[in-house]
Amino acid sequence: MTRRHHPSHLPEERPESTAPLPAPELTEAECRRCGTYIAGLDGRYACGVCGWVNDHSEGHRRLPRADEDPDRPPKGRRRPKQLPWPLPEPGPEPGPEPGPQPGPQPEAGPRTGPRTGS
Repeated sequence: MTRRHHPSHLPEERPESTAPLPAPELTEAECRRCGTYIAGLDGRYACGVCGWVNDHSEGHRRLPRADEDPDRPPKGRRRPKQLPWPLPEPGPEPGPEPGPQPGPQPEAGPRTGPRTGS
């Protein structure tokens, strides 16, 4: 098998823009797989019934670049890793609860059978 040489694809240069991006447009369509009526943003859809998702290139306008994200952390800092569960809220250190302690408890009621020990 021979390999074909593909020229490297350089990202197209775009002038730096400080203008805010327009708000996304809410669009509606039918799912191409199951026909469910779905809504999306700028022509990008995901069906919650059957899981169908259209390709991002089918949207009505380009997706924003990472440097256009207003929530992007400053250069040199990485976004903290998100935990899959919520952190416990800080509060007083829990101490032992009053009352019976965990462990085997004697059964209530009269004992039957011979007594052992004194």
